[in-house]
Amino acid sequence: MFIHWGLYSQLGQHEWVMNRERIPGAEYEKLAKTWKPKPHAARDWARLAKQAGMRYMVMTTKHHEGFCLFDSKLTDYCAPKRGPKRDLVAEYVDAARAEGLRVGFYYSMMDWHHPDGARCKHDEAARRRFVDYIHGQVRELCSNYGAVVGMAMQGAD
Repeated sequence: MFIHWGLYSQLGQHEWVMNRERIPGAEYEKLAKTWKPKPHAARDWARLAKQAGMRYMVMTTKHHEGFCLFDSKLTDYCAPKRGPKRDLVAEYVDAARAEGLRVGFYYSMMDWHHPDGARCKHDEAARRRFVDYIHGQVRELCSNYGAVVGMAMQGAD
């Protein structure tokens, strides 16, 4: 089961809403303060996945808008430090494992929030900083949540 979830969920639209609706970054960032996801939603998803015969789940940990659902030491643009005030990836991991399901992550390498995200195409120093940032976050995901069955990653289209 693939769980596609993030700040865009509160707008009731698609995950590309910031880009396609041309929402300015500063305006979109305000969603991070107001997002208050239902407690224990991951438990409901994991139970449903188990009932449906799923063997693993994959959840978005960060989509293109750059908001991390996990606790990252590399940015404060993340769920534990903003509106939710909790590590949503940890909740998902715990819920999936409680149902005997294996855990996978989706992580977008594209990032509209990081200052070097757009600059890295034409600026080598920005590219290096951005690559270090991505590697650091992937390291956090692979180190802080136990065994992961897989990681889906998407780069620039």
